[in-house]
Amino acid sequence: MVKIAVVGCGMWGRNIIRNAASLDILAGVCDLNHQRADEFAKDFDTKALDFDAALSNKNIDGIMIATNATTHEALAIKALDAGKHVYIEKPLAMSIAEAQRISSKASNAQKQVMVGHLIRYHAAFIEMQKQVQSGAIGQLRHIQANRLAMGRIRSTESVLFDLCPHDLSLILSLAGAQPQAVSCAGASHITDGLVDILSTTLSFPNKITAMMQTSWMSPYKEHRLTVSGTKGSLVFDDTKSWPEKLTLYQDNMSQAGDIFVVERASPIALPVPESEPLKEEVKAFAQVCATGMAAPTDMAEALLVQEVLKMMTDALQDMNNPTL
Repeated sequence: MVKIAVVGCGMWGRNIIRNAASLDILAGVCDLNHQRADEFAKDFDTKALDFDAALSNKNIDGIMIATNATTHEALAIKALDAGKHVYIEKPLAMSIAEAQRISSKASNAQKQVMVGHLIRYHAAFIEMQKQVQSGAIGQLRHIQANRLAMGRIRSTESVLFDLCPHDLSLILSLAGAQPQAVSCAGASHITDGLVDILSTTLSFPNKITAMMQTSWMSPYKEHRLTVSGTKGSLVFDDTKSWPEKLTLYQDNMSQAGDIFVVERASPIALPVPESEPLKEEVKAFAQVCATGMAAPTDMAEALLVQEVLKMMTDALQDMNNPTL
């Protein structure tokens, strides 16, 4: 049976550990704060391990990294050197150079790296993909991703690296291509140089466009993905109950001379099997460790996302720091 160790006993680390424990694949937890690791080990009936001890344990097949993004490269490379498959919570890295070094090491070690682009494992998004591919909305034209909430604000990375990887993974998967142009503008109200509000536009060579609205400072929570095509739209709203998470709109627009006529149709709630996306993601990593086969959010996909993050960083206009 596959066994994994989780590195990082923070808020999100706890969620990963909880799911790994429920799947009976948890072999231990690691954290620089040994007291915290001991507490987590007690809570989840597992062992508190030193990181080096976890790497040298031949019964541990994979390492799941849920630490500060600035530590990902060093931890991942050390785990790959030890012959472990590696899961890295997003963002993969803080630069394309770091990402490429992780990729090179994984290739040399012949091990898989999986990145925590969580929403790719959400049943509603998986069904959305199927609907788009089946032609339910005709030819895809535009993707709108809104990810807004109050907090959780970080002092080491901006919303660009903390929140945008999720939606970029979804957008690139739907568009089936890399953007040919990116514009990006935001504002850093809390920490100078780290934008907490961001607006991004992407254009693709196949005439698909996408926009992202991202914020840590919204008084309301909005996690909504809308895809529009020539025959309708699909809306995935993750703040709604399961029966309402995915909705199909098949409104018809036609031209009569100089006038456009819109015929509205009743929205259709599409059935989606209820599941916990994080558990599905942890299951996917267990499968990676068992088979050595790549996950949907593998190293290749992670590099594509990292490349767009670099495009966004290069294009970014920070309204509060115009020289950056």
